[in-house]
Amino acid sequence: MILSATAKGTPPALRPYLPKDIPILLRIARASIEQLAQDEYSPGQIEAWVASFDDETAFAARLAAGLTLVATVDGLPAGFALLKGQEDIDLLYVAPGVVRRGVATVLVDALEKLGAARGAKRLTVKASDVARPFFSQRGYEPESRNTVPLGDEWLGHTIMTKALDQTPSTAH
Repeated sequence: MILSATAKGTPPALRPYLPKDIPILLRIARASIEQLAQDEYSPGQIEAWVASFDDETAFAARLAAGLTLVATVDGLPAGFALLKGQEDIDLLYVAPGVVRRGVATVLVDALEKLGAARGAKRLTVKASDVARPFFSQRGYEPESRNTVPLGDEWLGHTIMTKALDQTPSTAH
């Protein structure tokens, strides 16, 4: 089940990714692309992007290769994000029904803190045209514009970076 609506005051919670999450996380990624990318990408680009999530085994390996967090709302998966290595945000997808409810913010806040705790001086993301405004608002700066082939299509993204605060917290 993909979340379509929740109480607006329900804050997202975080938990580690579990292998049993694969089917729902695939549905979240596909629904996010299909429903949120329409203004930025052509139907052919969207179809190719969605098709890049057809291989469940490859998707599971990608999630397991990094630190993947799942955001939940009312106990149901609402989004996920992957920190690859200590400096790269590799995936960030949110169920369309809970966009603008703090899910992506909670996920990226956590990845930034985890990256800093692992010694990263900055984080890098290949932000889709859909995600670029979100990352810009968080202080990520564009470094370069790139396109990648997916099937017979080319998808654009922007490589963005953000310096992480290395100052240890003194608050208790």
